[in-house]
Amino acid sequence: MTDRLLRAISNRNVSLIGHPTGRILLRRDAMAYDMERILDAASRHGVAMECNAAPDRLDLKDAYLRMAKDRGVKITISTDAHSIKNLELMRYGVQMARRGWIEKKDVLNALPLAEMLAALRPKQAAFSHKATAVHRS
Repeated sequence: MTDRLLRAISNRNVSLIGHPTGRILLRRDAMAYDMERILDAASRHGVAMECNAAPDRLDLKDAYLRMAKDRGVKITISTDAHSIKNLELMRYGVQMARRGWIEKKDVLNALPLAEMLAALRPKQAAFSHKATAVHRS
């Protein structure tokens, strides 16, 4: 799984890894992989990691969030909402992020919209520039 995630992170079209460990509490353990290598790669490639607020996921755990922060890896906090009612779960993600010492400046979806979009598209911008250059020729 480490190699799969490293390949995904190095892909120029990937800006965020959702459900990073794949765990579902009391139903499915987290995938076994080298989180330090994953977060080092995420830092190098500018890829953010999701902090999933759904009570049955709470993925990433606090220790991994702290590791991400120490490496400068940005976080998104999401609810995994499948209905409007699930948006109430955001507080669990915020609580988990706080346990990992995540601050507002570390959370992409707490930034002003233009900054968030810029952070999510650095690889895409380079790709679009190449595509534009090819199209003009």
